[in-house]
Amino acid sequence: MAEITGDMIKALRKKTQAGMLDCKKALVDTGGDMDKAVELLRKKGLASADKKMGREVTQGIIASYVHNNKKIGVLVELLTVTDFVARNEEFESLGKELCMQVAAVSPLYIKIEDVPKELIEKEREIYREQMKDSGKPANVIDKIVDGKLNKFYTDVCLLEQEYIKDPGVKVKDLIKQKIAVFGENIEVGRFIRYQIGM
Repeated sequence: MAEITGDMIKALRKKTQAGMLDCKKALVDTGGDMDKAVELLRKKGLASADKKMGREVTQGIIASYVHNNKKIGVLVELLTVTDFVARNEEFESLGKELCMQVAAVSPLYIKIEDVPKELIEKEREIYREQMKDSGKPANVIDKIVDGKLNKFYTDVCLLEQEYIKDPGVKVKDLIKQKIAVFGENIEVGRFIRYQIGM
């Protein structure tokens, strides 16, 4: 096992924003392997992020973005628990990133629960109609319809979309990562997208 040095602990802390004792413990637990220690702390951080997601959000910012052609503009209400986090530069940066996401991908809703039930049923009906002459068994058609609905959600729900700067990450996971960093709940309250000529 590699000797755990103060420099290693500082380097890990810089990468993860975790406390010094947590960094030291992670390095000890992983035998001094920096990458494994980062992964371990991220897992712990994201686990604690899940617990923090229920906290009430009463502070925040209105982030804005206007595309360089001046034809698309977005406002996003980004909420958190304390004013201390709301004034943080990284929090403001997240707001800007979310504005750019909305500008680029044009979601209609924030999360799946916001999609009207009638619209979901209408989509389900359309997908079933598309499959009716396929000759596939009912249980297979149900799975296909569910898959198409999930694709529909990624098109219309901001949190279900792939993050434009890192397609392997959903927007909801990006927010969860920031919850782990700040140690506070973060939610998108509302957004509005304007486009000339739409």
